[in-house]
Amino acid sequence: MLLVPSDVMRPRRPDEHFADEARAARDAGIEVALVDHDALAGGDADGGVARVPAGAGAVYRGWMLGADRYAAMARALAARGVTLRTGAEEYRRAHELPGWYAAVAASTPESVWTTGDGREGFRRACAELGGGPAVLRDFTKSMKHYWHEAAYIPDVADSAAAWAVASRFRELRGDGFTGGFVVRRFESFTGAEVRTWWVGGVCRLVTAHPDSSGELPPDDVELPGLGGVDLPFVTVDLARRADGRWRIIEIGDGQVSDRPRSTPPEELIGALYAAGGPSDL
Repeated sequence: MLLVPSDVMRPRRPDEHFADEARAARDAGIEVALVDHDALAGGDADGGVARVPAGAGAVYRGWMLGADRYAAMARALAARGVTLRTGAEEYRRAHELPGWYAAVAASTPESVWTTGDGREGFRRACAELGGGPAVLRDFTKSMKHYWHEAAYIPDVADSAAAWAVASRFRELRGDGFTGGFVVRRFESFTGAEVRTWWVGGVCRLVTAHPDSSGELPPDDVELPGLGGVDLPFVTVDLARRADGRWRIIEIGDGQVSDRPRSTPPEELIGALYAAGGPSDL
């Protein structure tokens, strides 16, 4: 079964953003059920899954949920006899950087993080990383569209300037701030990012990144090894570093990773439910 958010104004229909995937799933013979994302995000997990029929395995394809809200959804579904392929702890590991970083540390920019948003913890994280430029995010998200004011730190050794960036980042993230600050060593990349989709530890699809959906992946993308990640459905965003090496920019839970518009929904649904993949979903 595929779970997608319902339309806010027309709750018996899929949210327009996921309607194409819902249609593709139905065309492939996969049952589609609707969840109320606003209820789930607001803490009403039982209300959020009230339209889901009982007794099946399920995959969620929808808007991002915090790990605690996802866990509540998983419990509410379990009470209805529905088992999510990605469990609550697996979702947290994929969704939050500390959950996946150690497994791919050699293939991604060096990172140090804090617990919470305190200035002293941030200062210690910067000191651990050492001098030089860095990129700031929290456990789940960056503010890259506010690059110079809330993402890029020219030199982590400049404590006052670094904290100004962190403070602006914290202000912009608001209630969405998750976990703590993550300070990642800056690396210079060329070209657009590439999004890869992994099901059961196997890369099933290579697409453009949603932020640059018109820039299709080159033929020479080098896929990383994900042996230590061991998660059911994730996306891995890659970029070519200036020295030619492909690096992992981010890992995310595939259920809440956006599909670029240049990738037909049938391709994603086909990859997700491919023979030899998650046949037990």
